[in-house]
Amino acid sequence: MQIEYVKAKLSNIQDMQNLITPEVESGIILARSNDEIATNIRSYTLAYHESELVGFCALHIHTSYLAEIRSLIVKDGLRGQKIGEGLVRKSLEEATSLGLQRVLVLTYKQAFFERLGFVEIPKESLPEQKIWADCIKCKHFPVCNEVSLIKNL
Repeated sequence: MQIEYVKAKLSNIQDMQNLITPEVESGIILARSNDEIATNIRSYTLAYHESELVGFCALHIHTSYLAEIRSLIVKDGLRGQKIGEGLVRKSLEEATSLGLQRVLVLTYKQAFFERLGFVEIPKESLPEQKIWADCIKCKHFPVCNEVSLIKNL
């Protein structure tokens, strides 16, 4: 399957929202408003197959040395075809080019990220700004079953 990876544009926001809605409704991914996506549009990488948006993720920078991969989504029915892996690899390449030292992730898909070289860390070691900016918005907060992992670059 031929996948094209591109940086997001503001004109992609509605398609992004349409793709992510089922995962937001199930509580797997946090909801982001159109304005929040627009504010962070440069952090998103999109995956296209034959002009159709089939996945995306964001590389959100927390500090001068730490970023987070978040909002990783691949269209249902196309999972398991390495699209998500490609999105993570593109994000890691971007993180490296920016001079970041570590990339973290909060996920229910621990094995997926471990295959890509991430290792589990205690949630208590997450940056405080992550908890108060994102986690508090989650319907599962404060009882969270997500696993925190990190990759050194």
